[in-house]
Amino acid sequence: PLPEAQLDRFLFKLKVGFPEREELHSILERTTQGNDPEIRAVVDAEEIQAMRQLALDVPVARHVQDYAIRVVEATHPDLKDAPDVTKKYIRYGASPRGAQGLVLAAKVRAVMDGRFNVSVDDIRHVLKPTLRHRIILNFEGEAEGISQDKVLDQLLQSVREGR
Repeated sequence: PLPEAQLDRFLFKLKVGFPEREELHSILERTTQGNDPEIRAVVDAEEIQAMRQLALDVPVARHVQDYAIRVVEATHPDLKDAPDVTKKYIRYGASPRGAQGLVLAAKVRAVMDGRFNVSVDDIRHVLKPTLRHRIILNFEGEAEGISQDKVLDQLLQSVREGR
């Protein structure tokens, strides 16, 4: 396990389940035979920089940004308006880097969907992969075996779109 400060530097924590049987066949066929795959560039550094800039240029309305901030604040059990689920199960909440990750990932989702503005739904969609590794459960959460995803689901229900 990595220290919290190092985990916080990753944008997402993705959950990858065990592969299906056919997927295992494909993995074995690709990795246990003498076939060397053809490796070719898909994009160059200039294109990557242009894609990065495009994502950064996507506007975020103040109310959408406020929603992302309120979600991150809701992960902090020591704040007076923290939801009950947070007070019950979270020891440490997400950092400002978590808010940055939410907004940046939501921008990319909007662009990939052909939109040039971020919605609250984009924030909700990227919430779990962006925050699941940024909240630390307390003893009660660990003892009850509750997952970060379950806590985030409950937390999402308590944070409303409007103020």
